[in-house]
Amino acid sequence: MFDFSFGELAVIGAVALVVIGPERLPAVARTAGAMVARLKRYVAGVKADIQREVELENLRQIEAEMNEAGRSLKQDIVEGMAPVEESLHAAVSDTQAALSEPPTHSVSVAQPASDQQFDLFAPPPAPQPRPERDRR
Repeated sequence: MFDFSFGELAVIGAVALVVIGPERLPAVARTAGAMVARLKRYVAGVKADIQREVELENLRQIEAEMNEAGRSLKQDIVEGMAPVEESLHAAVSDTQAALSEPPTHSVSVAQPASDQQFDLFAPPPAPQPRPERDRR
C-alpha cells in the first residue's frame, strides 16, 4: 500500500516517541495497527465485491451469447426441416390419393402354404421349456 523504508519508519517512530511520550506510545501504536488492519479488511472486501460484479457481468454476457446461439441453431433447424416437411406432406397426399382411387385391376395375393398367419408386429413366441434330465 504505502512504500516506507526502514529509515523513514525509524524517523517516524522517534518523532512519535518525542511527541506522544513513552507511556502512551504502545496504546497509540496498538490503535493505529487496529485501524490499519480494519482499513485492509475494508479494501479487501471492496476488491472482492468488484471482482464478483465483473465475474457476474461476464457470466451474463456468456449467457446472452449462448441464448443467441441457441436461437440461431433453432432457426437453422427449422429452416432445414422445411423442405423435408414439404416433401413428406407431398408423399402423404400422394399416398392418400393412391389409396382413395378404386383399383383398376384385381390382384390375387397368395396365401402362405401353412395355416399359420404371420404378424410382423407380434412378439416372438415364448421359448418351450426343456425336458428335465436325470441328474445322477
